[in-house]
Amino acid sequence: MSIDIYELKKFYNSKMGRVVRRILQERIRRFWPEENGMRMLGVGYAVPYMRGYRNECERMAAAMAPEMGALHWPHDEQNCVVLSDISAMPIETNSTDRLIMIHHLEHSKDKAMDLKECWRVLKSNGRMLVIVPNRSGLWSHTEWSPLGHGTPYSWTQICKQLQNNSFIYERSEEALFLPPVQYSPFIKSATFFENIGAKYLPIAAGVHMIEVSKQLYAKIEPGPGTRIPAFIPKILMPKPQTSRNKPG
Repeated sequence: MSIDIYELKKFYNSKMGRVVRRILQERIRRFWPEENGMRMLGVGYAVPYMRGYRNECERMAAAMAPEMGALHWPHDEQNCVVLSDISAMPIETNSTDRLIMIHHLEHSKDKAMDLKECWRVLKSNGRMLVIVPNRSGLWSHTEWSPLGHGTPYSWTQICKQLQNNSFIYERSEEALFLPPVQYSPFIKSATFFENIGAKYLPIAAGVHMIEVSKQLYAKIEPGPGTRIPAFIPKILMPKPQTSRNKPG
């Protein structure tokens, strides 16, 4: 089941949502510490995580799917959000340095086409960070949070999905070990849960964070068929020239 923009905004404005945003923002900064002069694109509901890069990036844009809806962002500046089919975004080819995808792939009706479109807009040396719910984590079973909607992934499944669509795995992290319980002592102990979970219980993470780059040259495998030995007619073989009359 998909989730709309109002539910996402409501979640991120809640106490738990603000903690989730802080945790994931810190993890994203581990991947991309500084992005001065870069062009960044968000796909899905990525604007809470793009906010910290506003003063660094040369240009920013966010694409939101029609099924989810869109909102004006940033609130105090010219709008950077476009409501668009993710498989046909109005973004130039090879124009994006950094792409963050969150709250989208698990809801997508055509994951392959959406990923191919992300491949198109990404620069040859660009990077994409995909954040999806972890199938084995508790957060994928919470209906009151955005991570409890759509199709969650195992680590192997998301890596295979990206590889099948011409992306190269670079690195990954597991995040969001805070139990999805709206209980103040737990929320206040978020840092403790992140440190312990990452070290001892990675399988319980709420999300997978996978960084990939663009595969530029596809590996061509030989197609199926029957091996047939080559036949070279004798007429093509070199043959010495002979003469009946020897020179006198």
